[in-house]
Amino acid sequence: MKTMQAYRYALDLTAVQERAVLAHAGAARVAYNWSLARVKTVMDQRTAERSYGIGEVDLTPAVGWSLPALRKAWNQAKSDVAPWWAECSKEAFNTGLDALTRALRNWSDSRCGKRAGRPVGFPRFKSRRRSTPSVRFTTGAIRVEPDRKHVVLPRLGRLKLHESARKLARRLDAGSARILSATVRRDGGRWQVSFCVEVDRPQRTPARPEATVGVDVGVKHLAVLSTGELVANPCHVDCAARRMRRLARRMSRRTGPDRRTGREPSNRWEVARARVAGAHARVANLRRDGLHKLTTRLAREYGTIVVEDLNVAGLLRNGRLARYVADAGFAELRRQLAYKIEWSGGRLVVADRWYPSSKTCSGCGTVKAKLALSERTYTCTTCGLVLDRDVNAARNLAALAHEVTDARSGRESSNGRGADRKTRPGGPVAVKRQPGTAPAGKTGTVSPQGGTADHGLTYAS
Repeated sequence: MKTMQAYRYALDLTAVQERAVLAHAGAARVAYNWSLARVKTVMDQRTAERSYGIGEVDLTPAVGWSLPALRKAWNQAKSDVAPWWAECSKEAFNTGLDALTRALRNWSDSRCGKRAGRPVGFPRFKSRRRSTPSVRFTTGAIRVEPDRKHVVLPRLGRLKLHESARKLARRLDAGSARILSATVRRDGGRWQVSFCVEVDRPQRTPARPEATVGVDVGVKHLAVLSTGELVANPCHVDCAARRMRRLARRMSRRTGPDRRTGREPSNRWEVARARVAGAHARVANLRRDGLHKLTTRLAREYGTIVVEDLNVAGLLRNGRLARYVADAGFAELRRQLAYKIEWSGGRLVVADRWYPSSKTCSGCGTVKAKLALSERTYTCTTCGLVLDRDVNAARNLAALAHEVTDARSGRESSNGRGADRKTRPGGPVAVKRQPGTAPAGKTGTVSPQGGTADHGLTYAS
């Protein structure tokens, strides 16, 4: 199975090498800003001509947004725009042009309704101080040295790694991996190189292929499994909040930059800013490390994992929970599970966003009309079940992995997938069960029109 995988390593650059990398990143920014100004000027000119009543045929010719068109225009004008262009690799300018192409495409698709999610605005110019220095290499000499402590990149030469690249080197030596590109980027005050690699991964099987686990994420506990295991939330932001506040106050007391007066920042402000960035980067690294360890363990052990489709954007609008939700990293946990369980040969089931996992009793299937967020213990008034709220939700999620039979076609379909907020027309058909027992693998009712409807309904005895 061939997949795309990234290997990221920290770099230990010398002063000369850092200046060379910054020059390449600056070249990418110059190409991006020049091309964006050219596209924006033509668009504004065409808009003004339309307001004057000029016909579409007589308008100023439009500028192409594709990467070949932008690259052709840049090559024709680079001698006048950037006389120093020969000092940097052509990949540096291609990095900025490719970023502009993708930004314009995303903006256009968002306006036309082809792109889901939040509306994407028109691209903005990149600032030397506020943008993240980055350059991407796709051609030329890109390799890992035999000592596995150095990498070679075009025009930058031999760069020292902070740690060994033995995992990537072993795959390259075995012929099971091929480097497609390398990106050098400054993140949190540290320079890092990221290799995009095409890896031929062997087919694997989870340790328990028949086992199913439901994962209920939350703030009090990072994850609660249907097995009863509680994964503690480390709350990295809370642990580092005191130090981050102190460093931020120290930076605010220094002389920082001012665009209005053209004031340059002092050296002490630069040092303070680097420390603030390092503190934030450490929190991000700790969060990423914990999520990787959790998702790797789950993907390697269980054959089927069930998670919820949470409205994280809506949760972030809650002023009391926004910081804790952002610190937990719900979206990152699901993203890592999605590709890791594919590598391990398992299956990922995503519960519908409107599935009442917390309101449903995992013992008898009764659904409560209301359940306050402050009620941390689920108490069923029908069967008398008393259980932790999150464990009850995780058990209901695990039940979604079972198969149910479609009432109309007789085919098997995954329960809970594709359900909407309301029961389908025609009314539900109750699932019969023995009194006092839970529905075997069924957490909803089957609609006569096909599919499932499992919202706000109880099972018939």
